[in-house]
Amino acid sequence: MERMPANRTGGDNPVPVFFLLKCLLFSYILTAALLLLLAFLLYKLGLSEGIVSIAISAIYVIATFMAGFIAGKKLQTRKFLWGMLLGAAYFVVLAVISLLVNQSVGELGNSFLTTLTLCAAGGTLGGMLG
Repeated sequence: MERMPANRTGGDNPVPVFFLLKCLLFSYILTAALLLLLAFLLYKLGLSEGIVSIAISAIYVIATFMAGFIAGKKLQTRKFLWGMLLGAAYFVVLAVISLLVNQSVGELGNSFLTTLTLCAAGGTLGGMLG
């Protein structure tokens, strides 16, 4: 019986931790750039609170989608799983930072599960299409 390789990334490590951390870092750099663009548009156009809220959610999805897409392109196996993992990790970092800044769980509000779902779904879709 032939033995199947653990992954297609080469090497013995089945979990490419450093590559996934690079993807996560990329997603936060992309988030920062898009949030700066949003801040500029808010300043110039005086966008409403509802539009800004939708734009922030879209930025989360775009950032996690791109991280999942890059991971899917590179890893080639279980692409949707790596994308979902990146989306969930992205959300966890966001939640921890939010808790540290606001110092309460109540500040996460009703959008906690919605944001988790958006981040995980964005990463999963990116991974599948990568």
